[in-house]
Amino acid sequence: MRIGLYPGTFDPVTNGHLDIIGRAVKLVDRLVIGVAVNEGKGPLFTLEERVEILREETKGLTGAEIVVQPFKSLLVHFAREVGATVIVRGLRAVADFEYEFQMTAMNQQLARDIETVFLMADPRHQAVASRLVKEIAKLDGDITAFVPPQVAAKLRAKIG
Repeated sequence: MRIGLYPGTFDPVTNGHLDIIGRAVKLVDRLVIGVAVNEGKGPLFTLEERVEILREETKGLTGAEIVVQPFKSLLVHFAREVGATVIVRGLRAVADFEYEFQMTAMNQQLARDIETVFLMADPRHQAVASRLVKEIAKLDGDITAFVPPQVAAKLRAKIG
């Protein structure tokens, strides 16, 4: 069984994240969506809320078994814990590539047996970032093109 890991903070999950998930399930038998604690980013949603939102938003996807699981360890340690041999990452722009290139090089030094696969963001989602979605929502802008309706409602409720 080929197990893939798609890690992220997902604060909140965006249509871009869901697009990558929808394509990643075509590549593996099981996709573990690793929701990072990442307190350094100061997430708006709690870890439990982010896990639950992802479970709700991925419920209807087919192609592979999807498991949503929180983690706070080193990514390659978590990959080994869940049996993943592939880490799935989404790329939006050149800036993403530079960061991901460094992370992949470090992960290869730590775990040569785990491959990283990059999926290019759909052009409709290349500018979408959770940080920007939160900022637009805080300024009372329209976020419906960037997140699913249920996520938009939860974000609005969280912001107040």
